[in-house]
Amino acid sequence: MSTEETGEDDDLTYFVRVGQTDLDGTKSVERALTGLDGVGHRAARLIARQVGIDRRETFGRLEEDRIEEIVDAVETFAENVPDWLANRRNDFFSGETDHLIGNEVELVREQDVNRMQKIGSYKGKRHQRGRKVRGQRTKSTGRTEGTVGVNVEEIREEMEEEAAEEEDEGGEL
Repeated sequence: MSTEETGEDDDLTYFVRVGQTDLDGTKSVERALTGLDGVGHRAARLIARQVGIDRRETFGRLEEDRIEEIVDAVETFAENVPDWLANRRNDFFSGETDHLIGNEVELVREQDVNRMQKIGSYKGKRHQRGRKVRGQRTKSTGRTEGTVGVNVEEIREEMEEEAAEEEDEGGEL
């Protein structure tokens, strides 16, 4: 019996470690790279093209040196693409453009939100209150305080209670 008949793959790596993230080796290169925070479909496609790998190739079947090339391309992504494609343009403190990947994305986002809250900016106050921050409509969406509209059952119960109280008062006279 061959490996195709048994369904086993000896040369397939199921988990590929990139940075601090385990990526699914059974997916294509493009789809697996999107598992990294900060890497979307466009960035994954550019990384595959930069390394010279077909983006539809299975990620777990690549050789170790090709995977190392992908890791290097991911780490140096901001240097090889235009500034408008990076996800961290004009950093608040350094003024530089960078592309954050992995845990850095969430850490830097939390720092930005905390900074806005400390200085008391409009966006910071919206974050503190748990309201929408980026100018979305709030008249009809984003309601978290229960149901929207009329609660018919509650009104019926109140009416029945009032009717019962009126009957009790009428019978005592």
